[in-house]
Amino acid sequence: MAEVLLTADRTLMSNYHNNEFLGFGTCAPPNFLPEWFYSFLFFPPIRESKGIPAAAPYGLRKIEAQLLKAGFDVLTVSPDHIEDYITDAKVLGIHTMDPFGLGPASSTLAAIFKKEPYLAKYFQMLLSNPAIKKAKKNGLKVIVGGPGAWQFKYRPKFVEEHGIDCIIEGEAEKVVGKFFRDALEGKELPKYYEVNVSEAPALEEIPDIVNPSINGLIEIGRGCCRGCEFCNVTLRPLRWYPLEKIKREITLNITSGKISGCCLHAEDVMLYGSRNTRPNEEKLIKLHEYVVKSNNGGLSWSHCSLAAVASNPQLFAKVAEIILQKQPWWGAEIGIETGSRKLARKIMPAKAHPFKAEEWPEVVKTGMGLMHDNRLVPACTLIVGLPEETEDDIIKTMELVDDLKHVRSLIVPLFFVPLGRLKQRDWFKRAELTNLHKQLLLQCVEHDFHWVDDLLDLSFRDKWYGRFLREFYRGFAGIAKRKVRQIEQPLVLNG
Repeated sequence: MAEVLLTADRTLMSNYHNNEFLGFGTCAPPNFLPEWFYSFLFFPPIRESKGIPAAAPYGLRKIEAQLLKAGFDVLTVSPDHIEDYITDAKVLGIHTMDPFGLGPASSTLAAIFKKEPYLAKYFQMLLSNPAIKKAKKNGLKVIVGGPGAWQFKYRPKFVEEHGIDCIIEGEAEKVVGKFFRDALEGKELPKYYEVNVSEAPALEEIPDIVNPSINGLIEIGRGCCRGCEFCNVTLRPLRWYPLEKIKREITLNITSGKISGCCLHAEDVMLYGSRNTRPNEEKLIKLHEYVVKSNNGGLSWSHCSLAAVASNPQLFAKVAEIILQKQPWWGAEIGIETGSRKLARKIMPAKAHPFKAEEWPEVVKTGMGLMHDNRLVPACTLIVGLPEETEDDIIKTMELVDDLKHVRSLIVPLFFVPLGRLKQRDWFKRAELTNLHKQLLLQCVEHDFHWVDDLLDLSFRDKWYGRFLREFYRGFAGIAKRKVRQIEQPLVLNG
C-alpha cells in the first residue's frame, strides 16, 4: 500500500458525461430533484477499478506526477474507497476546486437559493469520512491544495475541527515535495502556505502527467497577460507549453484507452504561443491540427477571450474549420463581466486589447457574433456588484445582454467575490441586490432558457444515449425555469 494517497471529493471525480461544462451543475444547491438523480445528471462517478479512478482532475495529476518524480510512493484513489487504502498511508493529499462554495458561481446560487451547494457538501463529507478521522488519530497528515485553497482563510474553524495539517495555495510544483517529505518525517508543517511568484515553476520544472486526466483536459499554458483586477490568474507569470510537451500529455490520455476527447486549458486558448494580446497564427493552427488529427473524441476549450477572437476573425474561422471537421460545435468559458465602458476601463483595461477599453461593448458583440457564426458556444460570466458600480453601469450591462439575444450562449451573472488585486474589497451580498440587479438576473435567466433546447440538441446529437438524456435535461430545465421565476419575481416586486 502507498504511504501517500491523493484524492478529491465526488463532485470532482466525475467526467460529467464527457462534457466538462456540465460540471457547473455541482455549483447548485440541493433542489427539487432527488440527490441520486441530480448527481447522475451532472456529476456521475468516474469509472474505477478496485478504487483506482480511470481518470482524475488535471491539477491532481500534476501533483501526482511531481511527487512520483521526487521518489514518493503515491497512489490516487477514489473518495468512495479511501477506507480501502488509508490504513497504511502516512499522508493524504486532497485536491479542491471550491471547498466551501465561495467561488463566484456557487456563492451566487447559494445566496439566491439560501442553501449550500453540492460541491461544498461533498467536500465536507470527504473530510468527515470516519476512515480519515480514524487515520488522523493514528498520525495521518492531511495536506490540501488546488484552485480553492484560498477559501480556507475564511474557514479557520473548519481547518482545526477537521485536522487539516497544511494548506498550499498556488502553483506547488517546486514546494510540494518538501511539504510531503516533512509530513512523512513528522516535521512541523505551515498551516497555510501561499506560493509566491518567485517560486512559480519554469516550464522545464512542470512535469508531464503520468496518468489520464478527466475528459482529456490538457494545460497548454499558465498565467494571463490581461491583468484584470478581479482575477487571481493574472498575478502569475505567463508561460506557454511547447507543442511537444502538449503532444506527450495528449498521447498519454489517448493511449490509456480510457480517454477519447480533449479539452485545451489556458486562460485564453486563442493566444497560445503569443507574446502579447495578438494571436500567433502559426502556433495556434499547428496545435489544433495536431489535436484534431490525433484525437478520436471531441475537442473543447476551457477559456478564451472575446478580444482575441475579434482581433483576428479570419484566424478564428480557420481554427473553427479545423475543429468542426469532427464535431458539430465546441464550447468555452468567456468573461464578459460588464457592459460598462467606465468599469471596463477601470478594472480590466487590457481585457479589450488590442482594442481600447472604451470599445469593450463593441468587442463583446463582435466576438460573440463570430462565435455564433463559427459554432463555438460560450458560457459567459457577468459580475454583479463590482466595486463602485452605479445604476448606469448596470443599465449598460443590461443593454449589452439585450444586444446578445440572437447569440447562441449561456450568460451567467455572478456576485462579486474579492480575488486578485481586489481581495481586500467587500463581498457582494444578496441583501445588496437592487431592482436593477434583479432585472439583470431575470434577463439572463430568460436568455439562457431561450437557448437551452438548442444547446441540448447540439450536446447530445451524436450520442447513442442522447435522446434519453436530452429529455431528462429538458425536463429539469423546464422545472428549474418555473422555480427560478417563483424565487426571483417576488424579489423584483418587493425589492
